[in-house]
Amino acid sequence: MNKFLKPFFKIAGCITVLSTMVAGVAFIEERIEELKNYGKELKHKTYGVYEKFIKRPLDCFLSTGALIVFSPILAVIAFLVKTKLGSPVLFTQERPGKDEKIFKLYKFRTMTDARDENGELLPDDIRLTKFGKALRATSLDELPELINIVKGDMAVVGPRPLLVRDMVFMTLEQRKRHNVTPGLTGLAQVNGRNDILWEDKLVYDVKYIDDGITFKGDVKIVLDTVMKVFKSEGITERDMVTAMDLGDYLLHSGVIKQNEYEKKQLEAKELIGKCQIGDF
Repeated sequence: MNKFLKPFFKIAGCITVLSTMVAGVAFIEERIEELKNYGKELKHKTYGVYEKFIKRPLDCFLSTGALIVFSPILAVIAFLVKTKLGSPVLFTQERPGKDEKIFKLYKFRTMTDARDENGELLPDDIRLTKFGKALRATSLDELPELINIVKGDMAVVGPRPLLVRDMVFMTLEQRKRHNVTPGLTGLAQVNGRNDILWEDKLVYDVKYIDDGITFKGDVKIVLDTVMKVFKSEGITERDMVTAMDLGDYLLHSGVIKQNEYEKKQLEAKELIGKCQIGDF
């Protein structure tokens, strides 16, 4: 009986091996196709006349003019930050820009450098001062980003530059937001700012690109932003969902596991480390 069944077991074993090989090849082909599609997605749609020839010169003109016009306000805020929080006046942080190239973003400091007995920085909500809250509520802390616009790191309108540790947790579709230059304000900011879920915020960022970048659309976003700032809409406390990093949000929501979370955090640190070694 065993001799009779032995050939069948061999055949079954061969079929199992072949099935595994076929499945493996199919998996590899899917990953290759996914990478090909990702490469296609990273390529932005055909540029319109405004986006290709007008947007950048206009951004440069507006940001330079704004720096001149607001120079007295910038000087006063810098003095107050220096007096209330000490040096440095500006806060710099690595952010992913167009094509995921990392740059240094400038802001006015809004928090102290208070540390615990072990030399570790205290939680943000403790270090954030009343003066800092006022700067954030009025978006005045973001005025130094005009320098980033002049340098070409940012635009007046575009998806807001998030943290590197946010970028590594995004899906391929969500990372399309980096196909264009990040902005001082964007479609997500006029549709809820921090008062919306992470998923919705990233959908708005990609929608800004997919719908086509136009002069009319950018002007509308700028005007809507001004109204939002005056009304203080979309300003949230730290317990709002988008007050936490994307990775923390996904972990707490059960979308990812702890090991994946730690792996992505390490990836973000490595990306920042490479940029700090090289030149921005």
